Order: sequence, then C-alpha cells, then structure tokens
Amino acid sequence: MAETVKWGVMGNATIARKCVIPAIRKSRNGEMHALATRSPAQAAQVAADYHIDLVYDSYDALLVDPDVDLVYIPLPNHLHHPWTIKALETGKHVLCEKPLACSAKEAQEMAAAAEDSGLLLMEAFMYRFHPRSRRIKQLVAEGAIGTPRLVRSAFCYRMRQADWNDQQNARLKPKMGGGALLDVGCYSVSVARWFLEGEPTQVQAQAEYHPDGVDVHMIGALSFAGRGLASFEASFISALQQTYCVSGSDGAIELPHNAFVPWENEAVFSVRAPDQEAGQQHIVPGADEYQLMVEHFADAVLGRSELMSPIADSIQNMRVLDALAQAARTGTTIKL
Repeated sequence: MAETVKWGVMGNATIARKCVIPAIRKSRNGEMHALATRSPAQAAQVAADYHIDLVYDSYDALLVDPDVDLVYIPLPNHLHHPWTIKALETGKHVLCEKPLACSAKEAQEMAAAAEDSGLLLMEAFMYRFHPRSRRIKQLVAEGAIGTPRLVRSAFCYRMRQADWNDQQNARLKPKMGGGALLDVGCYSVSVARWFLEGEPTQVQAQAEYHPDGVDVHMIGALSFAGRGLASFEASFISALQQTYCVSGSDGAIELPHNAFVPWENEAVFSVRAPDQEAGQQHIVPGADEYQLMVEHFADAVLGRSELMSPIADSIQNMRVLDALAQAARTGTTIKL
C-alpha cells in the first residue's frame, strides 16, 4: 500500500493559496502534485513558492492526470456540485470546500456519485480538526457543563468596499451560491448540530438582502425538540465576530473571536460555572487545522482511518441551511 497520496488542487482561490496548499506541503502523508487554474500566469508565484511543477490551464486536464489520487475543490459554491461529480467519475477522491453544495439536493447527488464510485467525499470544515475544538467536544461529552442547552454562534465580517464593487464577486451573486448564510452561516449551523448532537426540528430567520438578491446579514434560531436551542449571526456588513458559546445546565464554554480560524496561535477558551461571571481559562498549543484536515482525509483515502466528518453529516447541514434560507425569505417558521 502507498505511504502517501498525490493531491491536485482545482482553482487558485485565496483559501487554497493561503491555507490548503501550504497545509498539503507540510503534511506527513501528502504531496502537492498539480494545480489547475484558468489563469496560469496568476498562479506562477504560488507554484514557485510551493514547488508545484505541474500547473494545468483547465480542470479537466488535472482530472485526467493518472498520478492525481485526490483533489481539493475551492471553486465558487455553484461549481462544487458539477466538478465534484466529474472528479469522482474520473476516479479521484474529493475534499470539497464548504459549503458542500448550494442545496441539500445537490449534496445528495454528490454523495450518490461518491457511493457509486466507491470513493471518498468530505466537506472541508477544518474547525472540527483543531485540538481546541476536539477538547471542547470532549468536555461537553464528559458532562463538564452538564446537559447542553444552548449554542450561540456568530461568524461575521465587514466586506471591503473593493469587494462590494467587484462585479465578479461570487459572494454577491445568487446564481453562484452567494450570501452570508452559505459563506459563513454554514459554520454556525455545523457547530450547533455538532454540540447538540441532533438535528433541528424547526428554524426561524431574518435577513437583509443585497440589491442583487443575496443575503448579506442574517440572524437565525434553531429548535432541537427538547435537546436544546441554537442561535446564530452571519454577516458581510458588521464588525468581526467569529465565536461560539456552548451553555449547559451546569456551566458554559466560551471562545474569543477566533473560534473557527485561530491560525497557528495558542488557542484559548474558558469554562465557566453556572453562577460565575468569569471562567477558568484553558490554553491549547497552536496547530494548523488545515494540515490536520488534509492529513486526516489522506489517511482515510489510504485506508488508515474512517472519515471523522461523514458525508451524511454534510447533507444534513445543507438541509438546515435550505430551511433557514426559506424561513428568512418567507418570514415563517420552517419545520424539518
């Protein structure tokens, strides 16, 4: 059996350049083999920086490369579905950037393609691989805060004026899967489902919309039918918020505003008793969550482990996102 895998990256997106390609280069079980981009000249620097010898000028060219074992797809949201299916059909395992798709229907079709091909498909929710996230998950499971009652989460940022003016900005285009809910709200839905260990039975939401139709500012509420409640905020137009809190019957766990992307700095969280205003601080050594994610996926491809984030979980996340979008548009409670 092979000891390592060879990666192909489909698209020269910022997340690929800044986070995932460096993570693959550092990984213990993967090799950065090829990059595909429709603008090879713009990828020259990243290819030089990370010693990528093969730069293809089309995604199809990468997919027919017999040396590519698995691909990472950081393309705009509306391209996740077609290129994931095409990659699976050409024999490549797929790590797809979040959100997995633009709808639960698309996600189900992607999952079916993976099952038919006998290949692995995983959504790139990197935060679940960070040691801080794993430690908090363990503490909640061990009853450190009693029974979880409420998950509050926010992922908001103020989009730069240049991005508002960019006519090619996929985040502002409905047909490209734009909007704050899919871009950053997906994290909050994921974290609520993860800690409450269940699926919401109904959701509510309110939103403000861009003239082109995408949501740019949203708040939402999720009911888990006796298992707890969750609330979230997602925005392109407010100051940075990137945090979550898990409150239980006997305490709460709180994070600063680096909850999903702490980079490689020391990661802090606090555990607070039910009657305390300030909790005990815990520090987790810095780690590259992107490296941990790509190593985990490569291990699964090599048959060394099972996927920690199965594709069925991603489908369920998309179902909730679909319902929240409908709730915001209609002003009604949507039952799942």
